[in-house]
Amino acid sequence: MTTAHPSLWRHHDFRQLWAAESVSQVGTQITLLALPVLAVGVLHATPLEMGVLVALETAAFLVIGLPAGAWVDRWRRKRVLMVNDLVRAAALASLPIAHLLDLLALPQLFVVAAVTGTATVFFDVAYQSYLPTLVARDQIVDGNGKLEASRAVAQVAGPGITGVLLRFLGPPLLIAANAVTFLLSAFFITRIRHVDEVPDPSTRRGLRAEIAEGLSFVLRHPLLRRIVACTGTANLFTSMSGALLVLFALRTLGIDESALGLVLSAGAAGGLVGAVTAARFAALVGEGRAIPLTALLMLPFAALTPLAAAVEPAEPLLVLGMFGFSWAVVAYNVVQVSFRQRLCPPALLGRMNASVRFLVFGTMPLGGLLGGVLGTWIGVLPTLWVGVAGQALAVVWVVTGPLLGMRELPDEWDAGAVPTQLPTAAGSHG
Repeated sequence: MTTAHPSLWRHHDFRQLWAAESVSQVGTQITLLALPVLAVGVLHATPLEMGVLVALETAAFLVIGLPAGAWVDRWRRKRVLMVNDLVRAAALASLPIAHLLDLLALPQLFVVAAVTGTATVFFDVAYQSYLPTLVARDQIVDGNGKLEASRAVAQVAGPGITGVLLRFLGPPLLIAANAVTFLLSAFFITRIRHVDEVPDPSTRRGLRAEIAEGLSFVLRHPLLRRIVACTGTANLFTSMSGALLVLFALRTLGIDESALGLVLSAGAAGGLVGAVTAARFAALVGEGRAIPLTALLMLPFAALTPLAAAVEPAEPLLVLGMFGFSWAVVAYNVVQVSFRQRLCPPALLGRMNASVRFLVFGTMPLGGLLGGVLGTWIGVLPTLWVGVAGQALAVVWVVTGPLLGMRELPDEWDAGAVPTQLPTAAGSHG
């Protein structure tokens, strides 16, 4: 018998987490466009240097992703969130200060990218491990949907506002504004009343053993293993294309900063629609089937970005491609993140999330570097087509397994049985 819970909008701690995530997402969207424009327009970065910048932003997932999960499971997650918000604010604030003193250079941009990327690893692992401790089990999908909706709204509003403001204020001032958003995020985190339960230090095992436990949970589960392989492969090739997107738009297509911002905003509206409709889509086609179907839907929309080079004006095709791609990515993420949060024992959440992020985001710095190298060697447009081909390879992981035949995904009580045998019956439990 299920217990009815009040709306999450009446849940004090969830509102604070939602507000913190929402305000930091607005700032993050500003930075995602302002940093590359700063590198290309002010510091005249080459394709290879853009690849290095993207690689450094995500390298921490590869370098410290696994131990971060074990550490987060040992620490108070609220404190982890606050500290890493403050670290990101300080690092970003250094860029406008250096620009004001006429000292700004690419090496500093690289250092800031690495520092903020490291703080993001700890923040994201703690944040995804925190939500299931704040809300009831049957509210996790709803909570993720609301958080993804705020992320999508930021993706819609952020680039358009950023593109316009870049024309009038320039990247340094916008990056300073982003530093303020992280301070606001830290303030909202302080208002969460939930008291973290830290495991008794006497029960801790060695760091290596705890890391292995989280990694084993992910790799031994046949469904998680396929989902992680799909996401990691897709991120490799998405990062390869993403490293060159601003160069492609500004130099190959000749789109100015404000037009690029509006294109990204219009395209990101698909993410908002995805966040709002993900639960309904999963209920319609089945939670298990939703994962491979959304992965398949990414492919035709991903191809529209390089196709835009063959039409004029290019903006409508870019908008359509980004809209559809964003919808599919967000819908995919809402379903698969909710599944693994529900599946995992609470004491293992930090290590499980860190293991997943190590495997799926650890490919991103490699993709960024590969994009920079290929962009220099074969050109920007051919590299974007290589990225589309790579997306097709990623889909194979989830369309060839049992997910297409499953309406429902198992919950935590099935976790012990699932790894020994692939489920074949749709909607089976226990």
